[in-house]
Amino acid sequence: MTALRLGWRRGVILLRQSFSNGSELFSHVFWPLLMVGAVVFLRDREFGAFSLGALAVPSILGMNAAFGMVSLSQQLTADREDGTLLRAKATPHGVPAYLVGTLILVGGGLLADLAVFLVPAALLVPGLVTGGAGTWLAVAGLLALALAATLPLGIVLGAVFGSPRAQGLLTLPILGVVAISGIFYPIAALPGWLQAVGQAFPFYWLGLGMRAALLPDAAVSVELGDSWRHLETVGVLSLWAVAGLLLAPLVLRRMARRESGSRMSARRERALQRVG
Repeated sequence: MTALRLGWRRGVILLRQSFSNGSELFSHVFWPLLMVGAVVFLRDREFGAFSLGALAVPSILGMNAAFGMVSLSQQLTADREDGTLLRAKATPHGVPAYLVGTLILVGGGLLADLAVFLVPAALLVPGLVTGGAGTWLAVAGLLALALAATLPLGIVLGAVFGSPRAQGLLTLPILGVVAISGIFYPIAALPGWLQAVGQAFPFYWLGLGMRAALLPDAAVSVELGDSWRHLETVGVLSLWAVAGLLLAPLVLRRMARRESGSRMSARRERALQRVG
């Protein structure tokens, strides 16, 4: 309970600071509005009898929720580089409190970004089902499952890819997976082997779940098997969540044990040599 309380306090402070910092606030607004522009551009293009813009809105919500794991891995790498993780290791309840605070920072920022995107998109893109409490309950439940399925994986990625340069390279294959996951174009239009690869990752299932919540029932005709596959969506995302929750504590404890002042100094020296 002490770790949770300290972590909550740390996360709220960091989240408040992120919205008061000009560059971070710009990022919270710019990228969601850029995606709003993309779906508005697609709203007059059709796939079957449906607007590509309407099909893309829930898919982008799912994609952004999954991209929280990239943000968390980058945050973890940056905190290790500047000594934040080492300081947390040296204080009572420091590592659990650090983890809780970082989850609040990344999760809170992600929810704010989704709200900035969804509100204007719902107003500007026709064809979305945005009325009724059931829709928003389904969206809230999927977002909770999305965070549970992806944020623990961010901890694993942050431990495996231990430098900012490696984190930059990590973004490229993830963007490739997004491209074949039915985010901007229905996955049913892709070759069969690409469909199989896309369905192995959570991006597709998050997008599918969001489409089931925000699109009319007739839109199921553009999905694989003409089905929303609710049980499969919950099952696959739950498997990712269980895998992440099992792996994340192990890799975080291992990473914290290996941190030391000498290791941080060595990383700093290597960084200075690269700059030089």
